[in-house]
Amino acid sequence: MPGQHTIAHDTTVTATADRPAAAREALVGPGRAARELGLKSTEFDLAVQLGRIRTTPDDGGGGRRVDRAEIERLRAGPRFPEALRRSVQAVGTTEGAALIGVTKTRFTRLARLGLLVPVKFYLNRYRAVVWLYLAEELRLFAADDRNMPLLTGRTPESLRSQLDAGTDLRPRNWRARQLGFMLRRADDPWARAGAVASLLGPPHVSKAVPDPYDRSHLNGFRRPPPSHGAPGSPAADLAEELMTAQDPDEIAWLQADLVRLTEEARAHRPAPRPAPHRPEPVQRAPEAVEPVRGTSRGLLGRWWRGNR
Repeated sequence: MPGQHTIAHDTTVTATADRPAAAREALVGPGRAARELGLKSTEFDLAVQLGRIRTTPDDGGGGRRVDRAEIERLRAGPRFPEALRRSVQAVGTTEGAALIGVTKTRFTRLARLGLLVPVKFYLNRYRAVVWLYLAEELRLFAADDRNMPLLTGRTPESLRSQLDAGTDLRPRNWRARQLGFMLRRADDPWARAGAVASLLGPPHVSKAVPDPYDRSHLNGFRRPPPSHGAPGSPAADLAEELMTAQDPDEIAWLQADLVRLTEEARAHRPAPRPAPHRPEPVQRAPEAVEPVRGTSRGLLGRWWRGNR
């Protein structure tokens, strides 16, 4: 019946209008979510990067937020909040060495060899890089019997030669980890390509993405290095240097990935390009209409002869 159809239609419209408002109320900002989960802001950020806490992009452009259901899921977990806080505990060299029962020198060697992967870093007052490691990963490393010779025995000759040659894989391993963090949060093909581009210098990006319009669009998705000081400061420059790939094989690997991901992004949604310029049509002057030859003269002649 017409009346019933009208009522049903109105109810649907009301429910649809109320759904976005309800969804917004279910999303919590990072600061409030960290407090409700008993985490410091740095611990919360690391938990998000590691995928311990799932976030949702805010349709209103306010950054990423946490769904209320996600908070309740974490709060209902075993040994909350200690277990969550323990999973994102980051320690430096001194605490990390004590945790796995080795000297600080041996710990640093293991990290330089890439056997212990840093999860973040900060710059001390002397602008020296201080690497931090997940305590959870260090415990697992020490508990693995296969690693026992590395913890107690003499370092194998092959590894010592690498150290003597100046090998230090900490920045490279940290970059690889950062790439994983960025890709986990990338919900768009261009964002995935931008994550890879974030680890390459401009010349290397230009080589992998020669099209200027693709490259300009891609730059909008590049992620800046972790904030350490004001832009242009020595601390910020050092952070940018650590964020940029240095080794030729690392650069080549990232460039190959960037070529592939840019092709996928272009197929998904081409980069914006300026509208092609169309020349104005040429306005031609109207051609003069010539009188039919002989017509006027013939009529005049007949008129003249008829009046003689």
